[in-house]
Amino acid sequence: MNIGVVLFPSKQIQDFANSYRKRYDSKYALITPHITMRERISVDDAELETIVAALNRVAAQTKPVSLHIQGARSFHPTNNVLFLKVMPTDELEQLHRALHAGDLAHTPKYDFLPHITIGQDLSDVELFDVLERLKMEDIRFQEDVTKMALLYELDNGSWSVYETFRFTSQ
Repeated sequence: MNIGVVLFPSKQIQDFANSYRKRYDSKYALITPHITMRERISVDDAELETIVAALNRVAAQTKPVSLHIQGARSFHPTNNVLFLKVMPTDELEQLHRALHAGDLAHTPKYDFLPHITIGQDLSDVELFDVLERLKMEDIRFQEDVTKMALLYELDNGSWSVYETFRFTSQ
């Protein structure tokens, strides 16, 4: 089973992201707008129990996380992915580290760059056209996220929530 851990932003941010994803994201129908905190890995059922227990521990030690979204960027020339930039914070970085330590130990494939994908598999021309239009908008959102979700991938490539973990630290 393939799993991943994400933060889901509010409906307001998801609606904004989806207004672009409908047209520019080839994976629009497969997953809700999110911030990937732990990339896809393959696990068996025995590992899943350990992971769920570890995620419960991480959530119990985590306060709600502040998200600051500011503008749109691209991973070009590495990848023609368009995204909303989530400003890095100590809170996000600490959560990311906790989700890759102890029973969750795993070396991420990429450096942690929090973002919400709004376009992918775009041609260079399309990417630059949309990015230039987005740069003219004052894209700013700020909110607290109070939970993370463990997702699993279905056979058709779509993702569903396996379990949600509320941040309960004071």
